[in-house]
Amino acid sequence: MRLLEATEKYQHISFDLWLTLIKSNPEYKVRRNQLFKDFFEINQPIETVAAAIRKFDVLTNSINEKVTKNFDTSEIYCLILDHLGVAVDSYSRQQLTDFYEQTDALLMQYKPLLLQDSLPNFLKQLVDEGKTLNILSNTAFIKGSSLRKIIEHYQLTSYFAFQVYSDEVGFSKPGTQIYDYAYSHIQQIGNIQKHEVLHVGDNKVSDYDGALAYGFGAYLLTQETIYESKLQSLQNHRSA
Repeated sequence: MRLLEATEKYQHISFDLWLTLIKSNPEYKVRRNQLFKDFFEINQPIETVAAAIRKFDVLTNSINEKVTKNFDTSEIYCLILDHLGVAVDSYSRQQLTDFYEQTDALLMQYKPLLLQDSLPNFLKQLVDEGKTLNILSNTAFIKGSSLRKIIEHYQLTSYFAFQVYSDEVGFSKPGTQIYDYAYSHIQQIGNIQKHEVLHVGDNKVSDYDGALAYGFGAYLLTQETIYESKLQSLQNHRSA
């Protein structure tokens, strides 16, 4: 079943963010890796630095899924630095904050891309049909405060009743706590039951299994169907 069809029986639609609404700008990661090497004066090849960043991106995400809490961005920096043989004690918390601010500026220069150009129209159609929407996203290197600016840049903010990011609430999908936090906000919108909420995402553990376990409906996007789900469903609906 295509995504647009799947939303028909639901009153509220919850969306994951990465690889559901947006995707990374490949230029950003290249420049972010170089910035990490330069800022922390790492005397190792950029390939080694990039591999370490990737390693702890995947690892901390996996741990977050297991324990359903949230690694602070600075904690991830420290893990990478230690892995690369850099003394963590040689950098203050303020320096770690300064580095994040530089990565945030870089993110604004090389912004994530919409997963599909038709996304704004797709969200508008859902809202026009009387559905309410939210974003529910785990975070790692990029904080919710930065992601809100990306959503605003693409003029999508008005479509969402609220946005929830794991770094802001301290826990992650697929845990009950973050779904419960989102549902408490959904109930403030109106008398919406759990079975009337559909969560949409690309991660089977966090988005699909987690939503179903909580009592929401779930729709799993895959690389094979993601564009069809968003673009062709919209086109087919309009031509019907």
